[in-house]
Amino acid sequence: MSGLGERWLTAAYRGDRWLVLLRPLEALYRWAVRRRVAAYASGRRVAWRAPVPVIVVGNLTLGGTGKSPLVAWLVEHLAGAGRRPGILSRGYGGKGADHPLLVAPTTPAAVCGDEPRMLADQTGVPVVVDPDRPRGARRLLESGCDILVCDDGLQHLPMARDLELMVVDGARGFGNGRCLPAGPLRDPLSRLESVDAMLVNGEARVRLPAEARQMTLVPSAWRRLADGKRYPVASPPFAGPVHAVAGIGRPERFFDTLRGLGIEVVPHPFGDHHAFHAEELRFDDGHPLVMTAKDAVKCRGLAPDDSWVLEVVASPEPEFVAWLDGRLADMGVAVR
Repeated sequence: MSGLGERWLTAAYRGDRWLVLLRPLEALYRWAVRRRVAAYASGRRVAWRAPVPVIVVGNLTLGGTGKSPLVAWLVEHLAGAGRRPGILSRGYGGKGADHPLLVAPTTPAAVCGDEPRMLADQTGVPVVVDPDRPRGARRLLESGCDILVCDDGLQHLPMARDLELMVVDGARGFGNGRCLPAGPLRDPLSRLESVDAMLVNGEARVRLPAEARQMTLVPSAWRRLADGKRYPVASPPFAGPVHAVAGIGRPERFFDTLRGLGIEVVPHPFGDHHAFHAEELRFDDGHPLVMTAKDAVKCRGLAPDDSWVLEVVASPEPEFVAWLDGRLADMGVAVR
């Protein structure tokens, strides 16, 4: 997102009064959403249904919420129970022209997108990038997957789903509660009535309009970017202040996490999915560089030797895990 886009998004979450000027466009956007939903509800358009269960992990808002870490946790939970999950992604930011694209170990993030590259590295399960989700799903089926997890796709109605999980950032919630472009919502808040579960990432600092399950992002390791060697979170492999770069939906969350670990931070926020250049990662004071796992897949070969990645994992509350296992059992997916 451009600098202008970032300023607009900040205003949308803050509820700046000038956004009222955009409400006529919001009304047009809401009309288009209702028309699209009605087309599928009436049968004028038919969603493709996979022969295996499909789980969508998405959000209602623009900006980062923590859905990709939840996707990684979910597929690892399924794989640990003997299932063969695959991840389906639109591949935002990727420049690959051939779809469906099965992400290989050598596929650059610039081709497949940063989140698919990160998820493939973290989980080891098949990841397919395709704006046409049904076509991408068929490619995952050819790879032997017996359950599909969509990273995003809550708004992608051509793909039928068996379970919808929606993630919201606890600090920002749903902003001013308005749809694009008068607010940050991609769907009206009434969409919450049809999702199967809402998870709030972190402490809810704003009032949420529906019951939510809890999840947190827990730092799990320091990883040296150059060679992948890992170190315990409690023992940082560097000392003193760090330059922290973050090209994610809400960079301040990453900076706050570092500060919570006792790290002195020199923050360098960038737009979500930012394409880094080497000069943006080099500083003259000798301090180490720390980044997110999502940014790391784009910074290999660009960042200096003293560069580190803070890895995090999603940790849903036990009550959600029990609820999820029950729903999976209802879908015929044994996880015990």
